[in-house]
Amino acid sequence: MVDLNYPFTAGVGLSEVKDALAEAGLAAIGITPEIYLRRFSKGAFTNPDPAVRSTALDLMHEAAGVVRELGADYVKIWPGQDGWDYPFQVDHRQLWALAVDGMRELAGAHPDLKFAIEYKPREPRVHMTWDSAARSLLGIQQIGLDNVGVLLDFGHSLYGGESPADAAQLLIDHGRLYGMDVNDNLRGWDDDLVVGTVHLTEIFEFFYTLRVNNWEGVWQLDQFPFREDSVAAARLSIRFLKAVHRGLDLLDIQALREAQHRQDALTAQRLVQDALLRSMAVDR
Repeated sequence: MVDLNYPFTAGVGLSEVKDALAEAGLAAIGITPEIYLRRFSKGAFTNPDPAVRSTALDLMHEAAGVVRELGADYVKIWPGQDGWDYPFQVDHRQLWALAVDGMRELAGAHPDLKFAIEYKPREPRVHMTWDSAARSLLGIQQIGLDNVGVLLDFGHSLYGGESPADAAQLLIDHGRLYGMDVNDNLRGWDDDLVVGTVHLTEIFEFFYTLRVNNWEGVWQLDQFPFREDSVAAARLSIRFLKAVHRGLDLLDIQALREAQHRQDALTAQRLVQDALLRSMAVDR
């Protein structure tokens, strides 16, 4: 399954996208309206110009129609330009109200669809409005609609100083984890590296959290190889994710839970290492 940006490439219409997906044996899981580009540099939901806010909402309403046409799961909202760059640049109460009210207006107009907010601490804005799992949940609570949730990007969570496993558990406990995607980074930037190249243990804990909560969503990649071959990078990530799946089957969950009950870090690490490293010995 793939997440598609909207609008599509110039000259490509919905029928061409349907044909291309069918030919490749793929389906769309989400549609991401491009509300994060330079024309919305002062924000989409939070732009000080009402006309620009209206343009952004129109684009998101169009994306909702595409979700229906393609039978996708959700509209993914990545409001990368919503936020601020300098102290005193914005009225924080007003900015938050615009963000929450705009999402309520959008999702309320399409009660049959899901809307997944992809949070991120910063970039392109120095500080983004939807910056963490906890703040996203607070906003969703204020929105007050059942069809707004979160797409958790593993790298964004790392970059924001969260534990991705803890963030996932928080979102699951509130019934708001609509989707996720994985990559890796060095925590200082959203590097979008190949999965498992830096944070093996944390990515394993993340998927363990999904497994023990019976979360049944799609495992998605969000990578941006600048110098590496993109297909080879995807294949290496898929190889690792298959090993993670095998490792979860090998993990002695009962023994792990007993160690966690004692907060026995070393026993927990030994159990995790045994399962994950054994799973890597089988390459298939």
